[in-house]
Amino acid sequence: MSQESPSWASLAARIRGCTACSDLALTRRNVVVGSWPGPQTQVLLVGEAPGANEDESGIPFVGKAGQLLDTLLAEVALPRETVAVTNVLKCRPPQNRKPARVEVMNCRGWLAAQLAIVDPAFVVALGGTAVEWFFGAGAKIGELRGRFHEIDGRRVLPTYHPSAAIRFGPRGMPRAALREDLALVAKSVP
Repeated sequence: MSQESPSWASLAARIRGCTACSDLALTRRNVVVGSWPGPQTQVLLVGEAPGANEDESGIPFVGKAGQLLDTLLAEVALPRETVAVTNVLKCRPPQNRKPARVEVMNCRGWLAAQLAIVDPAFVVALGGTAVEWFFGAGAKIGELRGRFHEIDGRRVLPTYHPSAAIRFGPRGMPRAALREDLALVAKSVP
């Protein structure tokens, strides 16, 4: 279970009340704020947006992509319960479509506030939307992954989203790269 500091709890309440993207607010079941184990957390994983399972449960990365993420985290000795997890968007886009730029802009302040509260030493940007949030439009995972980049005093590691690893299969390059990148984070955490 996540501990919630007063600042995390109050931010979560504000995020849950957000209606900036009126079409998403009308179709969502839950606002998926994210999880934070507490002040000792050194790693924050940032995905794209909630999917159907996440919208139903209110918890990030609980579907197939989340199951793969949990498996890979366990393989590299970075247990899920020790990392914070959130998404760029807090509401599910219809049919799991890619978030629109205006939606990303509307949610930008929420993720920035979460970064300030969690204050992680390491951020893992999972997938194109998260990578672009940190590096700007047109950022390419293939050109950036495999090493940390200093952004606002944090080490940010761009990598593939677990759903890409699923699409390309268990022997595909995205899965191997994702595991390699998570292992790099695990080795870097004191």
